[in-house]
Amino acid sequence: MGIHPVANPKVTCRELYGDDWFVAFDKEAGRVTQPGEGHKDDSLLNGVFALSGAAQSRLGSLRDWGLLHRLDKDTSGVVIIARTKEAYDGIRAQFEARKVEKTYLAVVRGRLQARAGTCRHSLREERRGEMKVSVLVQRGEECVTHWRVLASSGNLMVVACAIETGKLHQIRAHMAYLGAPVEGDAVYRSLLPPNTSRPHAIRARLAPSLRLHAWRIAFAHPSDGRRIEIEAPPPLPMVDSMNLASGSTSASGAPVNRALRRELDALGSSRWWVRTVAK
Repeated sequence: MGIHPVANPKVTCRELYGDDWFVAFDKEAGRVTQPGEGHKDDSLLNGVFALSGAAQSRLGSLRDWGLLHRLDKDTSGVVIIARTKEAYDGIRAQFEARKVEKTYLAVVRGRLQARAGTCRHSLREERRGEMKVSVLVQRGEECVTHWRVLASSGNLMVVACAIETGKLHQIRAHMAYLGAPVEGDAVYRSLLPPNTSRPHAIRARLAPSLRLHAWRIAFAHPSDGRRIEIEAPPPLPMVDSMNLASGSTSASGAPVNRALRRELDALGSSRWWVRTVAK
């Protein structure tokens, strides 16, 4: 990332955790993670620079100004940003070694064929028009998404997804391939190629936002190796959809219903997908 981010205090940065080594923010849906075409000064990183620009500048472009990973624009949830070179190198090494545990929550539309499983289908990034997408390929690097159904009602399901790899739109592409696209996804569809057509303005305004949330991340602290777990509460529109998908009649704005809360708690703080797949 060669462009030096400019500080923008108007960008909301909700801090989930912070120490001298790194900070975790809760990125809102609709916010890009880093500056880019069409988003020069309204990304999460622009807001971070308004809070601690001097420290982030010292990390430089080779360390992405401290940004350790990214979320899609329409995906909400936890983003980790390093404050020191040592923290960046240490945590980044864990990402590359697939030691960082990442659990997402998704509301999907369709029916999965089991209560839990793993999708290992290969994906390849392609640019189609103005959009980059991931397409399914028979040969290529294996992409790993573990999933587990937490609740279902009608043709909606609440699914926990843990990814070992980090391909562009991986969960969205894999869920669509499995026959259960993420609710609000206008790009990835079951049994069809990605839809890269610009949606009609009215249809786009009425469609629900993407129901995908980076819920929990866990890794070893770069200073002493102790386990760090950080969780971002799902935003209210996501909670409403989760309650609906679990058969709840809760009013809009209500917290996650008790049954679904128990399922979330049952995931525990360890590698739940290992237990799930082994069953």
